[in-house]
Amino acid sequence: MNMPQHPRSPHHVGEATTVVMVSLDRIRVLNPRARNKQVFAKLVENISSLGLKRPITVTPSSDQDNTGFFELVCGQGRYEAFCALGEREIPCVVVSAGETDRFLISLVENLARRKHTNKDLLYSIQILSDRGYTTKQISMKTSLDPTYINAILLLLRQGEERLIAAVEKGWLPISLATMVARSSDTEVQIAMVEAYETGVLKGEQLIKVRRLIDRRRFLGKHYGQKRSTTEQPTTPQKLLSTYQTEVRRQQVMLKKADINEQRVLIIVTAMRRLLADDYFCTLLRSENIADMPKSLADRINGEG
Repeated sequence: MNMPQHPRSPHHVGEATTVVMVSLDRIRVLNPRARNKQVFAKLVENISSLGLKRPITVTPSSDQDNTGFFELVCGQGRYEAFCALGEREIPCVVVSAGETDRFLISLVENLARRKHTNKDLLYSIQILSDRGYTTKQISMKTSLDPTYINAILLLLRQGEERLIAAVEKGWLPISLATMVARSSDTEVQIAMVEAYETGVLKGEQLIKVRRLIDRRRFLGKHYGQKRSTTEQPTTPQKLLSTYQTEVRRQQVMLKKADINEQRVLIIVTAMRRLLADDYFCTLLRSENIADMPKSLADRINGEG
């Protein structure tokens, strides 16, 4: 049965402007996605109590043997929820779209979701690239900087799951991630020193990046990946490289120790002056602050 006219959406390709009821057994899901069971259960409960808020998007089947059938473009979760509820029909927006357009519609819908992950976007970028889209074209479609797109494609093609995860969480700069992906272990160590000296990495962030690089070297680029137990023979070059790497690591530690020592001296000097002020000492007593860390007290008293 036909339903009232549905306004044309900028996310839809084609000329369809009507919502129609389509039998569930006439819809094919050509590229199904695995779903979180708890999230899906909430979706089913929501549709059961409130009804369907938005129709799914389908396109007529391109297979001549399936005339009268439709291929799902967007709304797999809503479609499966209707199936789980025992419904026979579901409201649909029918669009006329080729394979490329169907993918773009699905991508736009996914980006418009309230809860979407960066991982969805990253792998959608890879799919667009695999389909022949240039970096400039992908940039125009996603509103992302071409340099960022090139960097992400490099990480994806090299299978750098650990680096990508760190970039997603926001504590590893994309420029440093691509440098690590392109560089040898020795070059990575040099870059870490430079990143510290220039202030790109600081404090806890430097420690997290160091741990990430160590895990990547010993456990591999992928999560759950097992490194080969066959070790290469030790050579003088390998020993020299290991020695140089350790020297650079200790240089970074010394630089951090120097900076922390300077900060402690500033604190000790400031506390000495404050404790010499009678008003400040009276304020401490009124606030019932009668002690301080022993290591700090020893430094203030000239000990340690």
